[in-house]
Amino acid sequence: MTTPHLFTPLPLRGVTLRNRIVVSPMCQYSSTDGFATDWHLVHLGCRAVGGAGAVLTEAAAVLPEGRISPDDLGIWDDRHMEGLARIFRFIESKGAVPGLQLAHAGRKASTYAPAKGEGRIPLASGGWQPVAPSALPFAEHESAPLALDAQGLQQVIQGFADASRRVLDAGGKIAEIHAAHGYLLHEFLSPLSNHRTDSYGGSLENRTRLLREVVQAVRKVWPDNLPLFVRISATDWVDGGWNIDESVELARQLKPLGVDLMDCSSGALVPYAKIPAAPGFQVPFAERIRREADLQTAAVGLITDPAQADQIIRNGQADLVMLAREFLRKPYWPLHAARSLKQEVAAPLQYRRAF
Repeated sequence: MTTPHLFTPLPLRGVTLRNRIVVSPMCQYSSTDGFATDWHLVHLGCRAVGGAGAVLTEAAAVLPEGRISPDDLGIWDDRHMEGLARIFRFIESKGAVPGLQLAHAGRKASTYAPAKGEGRIPLASGGWQPVAPSALPFAEHESAPLALDAQGLQQVIQGFADASRRVLDAGGKIAEIHAAHGYLLHEFLSPLSNHRTDSYGGSLENRTRLLREVVQAVRKVWPDNLPLFVRISATDWVDGGWNIDESVELARQLKPLGVDLMDCSSGALVPYAKIPAAPGFQVPFAERIRREADLQTAAVGLITDPAQADQIIRNGQADLVMLAREFLRKPYWPLHAARSLKQEVAAPLQYRRAF
């Protein structure tokens, strides 16, 4: 068989991505009460026009208190589906696979959107009470979040399941569970933020329990013919925190539960982590999980050059590459990459004279 490259299609259950390039979830801070707007249609739609294989929305809160900021996308209400359905239809009509990232911000919730303030929004100013595995704030100056009790845990699990049903009904074809970047599910994984003494804290088995229960609840709703991704922070970059060895074991736990791909990011659990950011610095995490857990992976983080992205796929380090900020700079990055790599990829008819 020929070695896969960046523009090799990738089948995932009942859908096929036309290439290995995915628009990574990126907060847009352009929603009111969780509703998608024309901004989301244009922002996400033009990346589909630009040739991406799949386009994922920003983190969409599965519960209103799970928003990072009041301006975040939401998926906790059936009324959110109409705007998303319009976006998903457009993405799919341009040859890309539409997807949504299901999220709960945990202790990092109720914060100001960029340019609107800094830190946590006070309750008196329209903020809300963040929740977490333990009453440990993200930053020292912040008030403590509320530790989730058994009822709260069940509400979170049900929230993810109900949200995935809405994604399906709106026409989404990929669901990604956000368990990275210091948000709720990551907070349960890491011993730095999870000091519980019940069955959701302590051992690795216990700390991964909530994520496993969320995956199982989503898979009961999400059809067998559609892929399910999980984004993780493969390491906290802090001694005594979540690490790559645990990430490999987590991947082994999640694969038999119906997870098809692990999206491998890192960090953001604590503000004092020292992250050695450099081009492709997170690719080794995707490579190791792919190799040792036999689970498909996506590499993300400072991937900007077409040759770099192509080699990640050719070398078997990951099955997909996810681009974030580079897609903000270059919405048509895949079309430029195809020309750079001498791949035959047709630009949209309307733009063909430019390519």
